[in-house]
Formats: sequence, structure tokens, C-alpha cells
Amino acid sequence: MMMKKAAVFAGLLMLMTSGMTKTSACTNILVTKGASVDGSTFISYAADSHDLYGELYYWPAQTWDKDAMLKVYEWDTGKYLGEIPQAEQTYQVIGNMNEHQVSIGETTYGGRPELVDTTGLIDYGSLMYIALQRSKTAREAIEIMTDLVDKYGYYSSGESFSIADPNEVWIMEMIGKGNRDKGAVWVAVRIPDGYISAHANQSRITTFDLSDKDNVIYSKDVISFAREMGYFNGKNKDFSFADAYAPLDFEAVRFCEARVWSAFRHVNKEMDKYTDFVEGKSTDRMPLYIKPDKKVSVRDVQNIMRDHFEGTPLDMTKDAGAGAYSLPYRWRPLTWEVDGKEYFNERAIATQQTGFSFVAQMRSGYHDAIGGILWFGVDDANTTVYVPMYMGMNSVPYNYKVGNGSMIDFTWNSAFWVFTWVSNQSYTRYDLMINDVRKTQKRLEDQFEAYGAVIDQTAEALYDKDPALARQFLTEYSHTQARTTVEEWKKLGAFLMVKYQDGNLHPEKDGVFLRNEYGRPAHAQFPGYSENFYRKIVEETGDKFEMKKLPNEE
Repeated sequence: MMMKKAAVFAGLLMLMTSGMTKTSACTNILVTKGASVDGSTFISYAADSHDLYGELYYWPAQTWDKDAMLKVYEWDTGKYLGEIPQAEQTYQVIGNMNEHQVSIGETTYGGRPELVDTTGLIDYGSLMYIALQRSKTAREAIEIMTDLVDKYGYYSSGESFSIADPNEVWIMEMIGKGNRDKGAVWVAVRIPDGYISAHANQSRITTFDLSDKDNVIYSKDVISFAREMGYFNGKNKDFSFADAYAPLDFEAVRFCEARVWSAFRHVNKEMDKYTDFVEGKSTDRMPLYIKPDKKVSVRDVQNIMRDHFEGTPLDMTKDAGAGAYSLPYRWRPLTWEVDGKEYFNERAIATQQTGFSFVAQMRSGYHDAIGGILWFGVDDANTTVYVPMYMGMNSVPYNYKVGNGSMIDFTWNSAFWVFTWVSNQSYTRYDLMINDVRKTQKRLEDQFEAYGAVIDQTAEALYDKDPALARQFLTEYSHTQARTTVEEWKKLGAFLMVKYQDGNLHPEKDGVFLRNEYGRPAHAQFPGYSENFYRKIVEETGDKFEMKKLPNEE
């Protein structure tokens, strides 16, 4: 299809960004081939924003006229930034993975505010999705992203990017040069095979090997610009990107690095030695990447994305903010004041304001259409279901499609709204309801895992004979699983409504509500509160609620 202007991209990007604010509280986990149980590479991403609507983006592969132009709109706001020449060929992109199994995620660290270039043309969101449409490998994506900002300027603040293909996993950190200089300073580090990494809204690349051209790539002025700005005055070998461009403070450690620590704890028992660091009691910072105690699976990464610091001193189910029902969520704002003193809430990996999250799985032993799976979920990662979206799909499932509802347009046809309905129910009696959510969540994700090998084998066999038929098969499979998941979640929501109506608990067994000997619903049970919560009431109120005798009963 030949077009003079890239109107399709522009229109879709406008739709994607309508009403969106900055997703500046995200979490990425990066897993190399040698660190995974099946030789896959993984990156995960949670797009956390109170204004982001969860939907699955899609761009078809296209051929463009040589003079075609691409209109660029800021991903966060929809603001028109300008236009650049379109590539002659763009690749199919589903969510944050393309047809060549290149995947990109991000977290915003901000960094030094004076380095934001308000005249730049390319923001971080556009940078990701343009690169996905133009790259065949992770290295090529890095080259494209850095060339784009060099040519057209970088509009956003500091960003960390996860960039991966079936063979390599990279972390790249970038920040602008302010309005005085076009472009950006940046460094990209390949995660060594057998290791995992993570980032969560704080720059994590400190010193790096300036001579390792195979595994470290950086802008030619990454050090000289820091010297010019007065951020660094030591020897080149001692240069730390993070310390120069995004120095640590308490917020960076407690709200951001703590999430990395909690993710690392799931795979390496030695990470407890950094507890003092994440509590702000030490400056002994964590390494950029670690070796896991054992190899991890896609299910492991999905479950890490559901973390609330459980089992640590930061456990959000244990402090006073958890209320009566051990709720691991804190409604915003993140910081608050009492008597002129500022306090804060923990910021966990899983959070209520997530628009969408995913675990991108890239596999080198398959055709790209089959090897690339975007395990995609909407709303809170803790209460979502990660549905397999194969890169061989010809279209996006209707329930997850862009334009099916919005943040201010509720529809039962939208996966985002159905999952939001269930998660918001679970917040009201979390200690009990999360068990019911886990049962359905696990049943569906177990099913996807069980089907996986058969689907892969069937699709590979079909692809060898007829690639188009294999794509049709993968489209039908992914669409069916998406549709089934949404329907199962509707049933779960209705079940929760009945079981926990008005603070009661209607007894059930295996999802079937019980009846008495006369055929009527069994008598409601009263779960009440935990003993610890009752003790807190007594400690706060003394004998105010103590059962006593009237004077004439003495």
C-alpha cells in the first residue's frame, strides 16, 4: 500500500495518546537466554499511569512512497511535535513487539531537569514505536533510536529502555542536552548471557567499560558533556552515567530502586544484603545485573510483576495503611503531610494505576511469527491474566483493540474495564477475595502454558507448508483465548459480587453456592476482621466498645 503521508500512523497515535499523561512509574525486568529455563529472552513492562487506558496497539507492515512523511505526536499527551521522513518499509508491530521479535519497554527516571529539550521533535514514546516499526534486531533498534534523537532532537526527560530480540538483551539510558544542544547523551549495555537486570524509574548504569565495543555502546560526548556541564570532573574510567545525570536521592531509592531489589530477591537469595540500601540507611547500591540462583520461566516473571514486597520489611500487607483487610495498595498521592512533616507510601511493582503490562517472550528456535509471544494483560498486574498474543496474528482481539472504550467510556466489551471492575471489587476485601482471583487467574494461565507446546508445534508445521495459514491459526488461537479470558473474568466478577455481598460471605464449594435443606441459599457467614485489627481498635479506643452491664444488671 502506497501513501503520500503517514496518516494511518498519525491517526492511531492520536487515538492512543488521547487524554494520556506520563507513564512515569513503570517497572521492567530483563532476562537473557542463559538465565531462562527454555532459552528465551524476556522483558517485562508495566505502563503505570492514572490516565492510561489499557489496550493493545497495532501497526500493520507497510510500504511507503519515498517522499512520505511521518507526523510525530507526543505519546503521553497527543501533542503534535512535527514530522520526519517515513521509512520506505515498516514492520508489523503488536503492542511493544514487532514481527522480527524485537521488543522495547521503558521507565522514566527524569534526571536533571535542565536537560529537557523543549524544542526536540522525538519523545520517548514515539522513539520506541518508531524503532519497533523499523528494526530487525535489538542493536539495530538502538542505532535507529539514537540516530533519530541526533537528527531531530529528544523531547523527553531521562529514560531507561529495555531493548531485546531472541538473542540479545540490552538496557539503554538516555537524557537530553537541554535547549542549548540538539540530541541526547546515552549509553547502552548488553546484559551478559545468564544474567537478569531490572530498572524502575531510576537510572541504573553507573560505570561501564569504555573499550568493550561488542557489549557497550555510547554517545561520543557522554562524558565530555557531563564535564562541560559540571556534573563530572574525574578520570574517564570512573565516569558513572547515573551519578552524573540522575544522582540518587531518598525518593529514587525507596520508590524506584526498592522495586528492582524486590524483583531481584525473587531469583537470588543474596539480595537481602541490600535491605539497608533500599531503606535509605546505606549507599551500597545494587549491581546493574545479577545471576539468578536458578533459571526463570515466563510464569516466574509474570508473578514477579505482581509483587508488593511480600515477605520483606517493606511488605505492604503488614503496615497500618493495609487497613483491616491486608490491602497492599495505597491511594495517591504518594507522599503526604501530618503536622508539617512529610511521609510516604511504599511504591511496589504491582500498582492499581497500571494501564497495561506484558512479558515479552522472544524465542530463537522458531519462525518469528511463532517465536514471539507478547503475554499481555490490562489493569493491575497483580489481578490481571497474561494472555498469549502471538506475533503471527493478523489483527488484535476485539476486547483489547484500540478505540474499544476509553478511560471515560465504560463498556463491557473492553478487557480493561472488565479487569478494572474485578480488581476494584477485590480491593474492598482483599484478604479474602484475592484467593478467588488467584484461582481463576492460575487456571487460565495454567491452561495457556499447557496448550503452548501443541500450539507451537502445530503453527510451525503449518508455517512450513503455508505461512498465511499458520498466521490465520495463530490469529484465531490468540483471539479465542482473549475472548475466553474476558468472559471468564466477567463470571469471576459476578461470583465475587454474590459471595461477598454487603460484607457477608455466602458459602460455596468449587464455585457453586450452597443451599440449606429446604433449597434456599445457605445462611450467610460473617467473616469479620482479623484478631490483629480488633486489637488495634482496642488499643486506640480503650474500653469505648467494651461490652458492659447496665447499672441495674450489677
